[in-house]
Amino acid sequence: MKPTLQNVIWQSAEPWAEDPLPFRDRAEAGRSLAARLMKYANRQNVRVLALPRGGVPVAFEIAEALHAPLDVFLVRKLGVPGHEELAMGALASGGVRVLDRSVMETVGASREDIDAVTAKAQGELERQERAFRPGRPELDLHDQIVILVDDGIATGSTMRAAILALRQLRTSRIVVAVPVAPTTTVGSLAAEADEVVCLHNILRFSAVGVYYQDFSQVSDDQVKDLLLRAVAIWK
Repeated sequence: MKPTLQNVIWQSAEPWAEDPLPFRDRAEAGRSLAARLMKYANRQNVRVLALPRGGVPVAFEIAEALHAPLDVFLVRKLGVPGHEELAMGALASGGVRVLDRSVMETVGASREDIDAVTAKAQGELERQERAFRPGRPELDLHDQIVILVDDGIATGSTMRAAILALRQLRTSRIVVAVPVAPTTTVGSLAAEADEVVCLHNILRFSAVGVYYQDFSQVSDDQVKDLLLRAVAIWK
């Protein structure tokens, strides 16, 4: 999908010039994002999915404002052995595995390499499933509008992997919603998602945490609590 002004929504390009810390915390960032997503409010086919753990407090505010169910979308990058920052694929909720054949061929990854990396990622994915989704049914996102949320994006590799995995689950529309991201990353994601909503796109990006006054680590317990609260609200 070619990026256009219609599917990329952002607020400003160099926020630190006037406001170096635009967000007090993740909850405030979520409320600000929710205001840009109100066209999706009160719709039966909308699901808000957070990338844990940092994306959950942001997504909770969005789900509450839109009156939409909240869940986590678990995704693990499959890094090239010895160069783990380079993704050759991803493993995600719903039993989806996406492989980047061009990267695999470039680095000469063998079937044994892929299987070993997949097994390790599967173990962590299962741990997160047990921690964050105990007793929940497998995600059914067929024909759903998915609002995919994180607390910010740097390289975009995890978000890109999540988008690819969601496509395999036959969603009707994927909306990426983040408070802050580099300009180049926003542009590249716009070519893969149906819509990107980014409040602050940064030309000279350093790190996500720079744009928060409070960027303390989100614990597993906080994630569980927010997901339980969201279920109570939705019911």
